[in-house]
Amino acid sequence: MAAQLRSRDVDVGDRVAVCALNRVEMLELLFACAHVGAILVPVNNRLTAPEVRFQLGDCEPSVVLAEPALEDLLRRAGTEPEDLDAFAAQALDAVPGAQEKGAPEHPLLLVYTSGTTGTPKGAVLTQRSLHYTVLNGVAHEGFGTGSVVASVLPLFHVGGLNIQTVPCLFAGGAVVLAERFDPDGLVAILRRHRPTHLLLVPTAMEALLGCGALTPEDLSSLGALNCGSSIVPEELIRRFNAYGVRVVQVYGSTETGPTAVVLGYGDADRIGSCGRPAQHCQLRLVDAAGADVAPGRTGELWLRGPNLFTHYWNRPDETARAFAGGWYRTGDVGRLDEDGFVYITGRVRELIISGGENVYPAEVERVLGEHPAVAQAAVIGRPDQRWGEVPAAYIVPEAGALPDAATLEQWCGQRLAVYKRPREWIFVDDLPRTSLGKVKKGIIYEGCERVGGR
Repeated sequence: MAAQLRSRDVDVGDRVAVCALNRVEMLELLFACAHVGAILVPVNNRLTAPEVRFQLGDCEPSVVLAEPALEDLLRRAGTEPEDLDAFAAQALDAVPGAQEKGAPEHPLLLVYTSGTTGTPKGAVLTQRSLHYTVLNGVAHEGFGTGSVVASVLPLFHVGGLNIQTVPCLFAGGAVVLAERFDPDGLVAILRRHRPTHLLLVPTAMEALLGCGALTPEDLSSLGALNCGSSIVPEELIRRFNAYGVRVVQVYGSTETGPTAVVLGYGDADRIGSCGRPAQHCQLRLVDAAGADVAPGRTGELWLRGPNLFTHYWNRPDETARAFAGGWYRTGDVGRLDEDGFVYITGRVRELIISGGENVYPAEVERVLGEHPAVAQAAVIGRPDQRWGEVPAAYIVPEAGALPDAATLEQWCGQRLAVYKRPREWIFVDDLPRTSLGKVKKGIIYEGCERVGGR
């Protein structure tokens, strides 16, 4: 595959974009780019054509590959891609032997952030970054030659690629690669291949539990279920516990590889925590002045380590703002307990300041999510003449339920301080999400019907 790239004059630093479902060629291209010294740009196949056009225009790839079913997306984005199937077939006849040019300091992955906080930015991860992310994963998961990973999350995100898939291969284990996540298909994989490791996001966890064919026996081969990408509801964790499955977490972001904070398999009883710093990562919790906060106090998570990204592509100002004295400012808010375990409570950038008081949406969403008539909840800040900002809640009701504003106001009144309670209620059929299940709060208000409010 590396020889195929060289036949197209791909050299050190050149970008290779690929748009595909989960397939072996995605991994082959990653290792081929490492050999050449090139940069792999996985294209999110769930994006719209304008979104793809922006990313390709930003990174200017030398080669663009797509599997046949996705070629039209690339064409609508203004690019004529090469057929990935044909490229892979030709690679079988390519003549290897050219000198390996890749080095640890060379960028290897250019992955665009989800854009939940603004225009997507391309985070650059070097070969060294991936190496230490892999070591973090092996140490956390205990991968070995007998490990079997069911890889069902998209490989165009660092979560699906780097938390379990590549670390398991590094350790000599096996990977069962699903083209895409499908709960029925995952049950079939669990029964046929008996994986030892599985990574899911909360929305996929819900979908798996909703699959009528799932039994405790199907999950019995797992050492534990790993999860991440957003705050995992404790109720969801306990539902898997009822199936006899321990649940552990990985915390991180595109910029951190992503494995930065991990809850070890032996600490699964610390429900709600995402764990402690990974083997090759350091952590601080700091206040607005950049001073470390005491255990139990809330602060922003700062991270440092060789697993981190080096910069945002073509965005030196954004890169400078992301770091403080060599520490990456995650924008996530959390607290440490006396034993050093991290609990994520929200986002700095989602922070609502109402009458001088801080309101973290994740806390309000957790309370709303505990109401039996609420399937999903998202809270954002709305401008208010008196208070500056007030919380507004977007509610997806449970099937067959008809919650109303008065009922939910009473529910929150029993569980939240006055300034944390939503002042506006919007009931919707669904919430816009990224491919990893994160709510797109920047566009959440579009097309929603406002109900009640005060």
